[in-house]
Amino acid sequence: MIKKFTKSLVGLAMCLLIVLPMLAFSLTAQAATTGWGGADSGGTEADVTNAIGLGTADPRAMAAKIINVAMGFLGIIAVVIILIGGFKWMTAGGGEDKVEEATKMIKAGAIGLIIVLASFAIAKMIISTLLTATTT
Repeated sequence: MIKKFTKSLVGLAMCLLIVLPMLAFSLTAQAATTGWGGADSGGTEADVTNAIGLGTADPRAMAAKIINVAMGFLGIIAVVIILIGGFKWMTAGGGEDKVEEATKMIKAGAIGLIIVLASFAIAKMIISTLLTATTT
């Protein structure tokens, strides 16, 4: 029951992380125009760009920044999993089942951290290669 609730809560959080920024950007862009509806609600490109706060940076560089932030966030999550596993191990009190659960968490966190670091290295290599190949 708790696992099902946790999965539902994680799914809801993921949906909110995707939907809320899109909603915020659309409302900001709409507020920047001359009206909230009707024929004059289009606005110009400059109005929308200024209201949203998006710059004129290279999309490849923006993608690289987004990937760096995402990989950093995933790395933090992996380290937290390792720390939680270590805490469970320290508080196991000699119970073999609790120690086994803690070691599984530590192994899973370490594998996750290796995957995140490897994917970060691959993404960094691909992005730098693309930037070098497409710039003059």
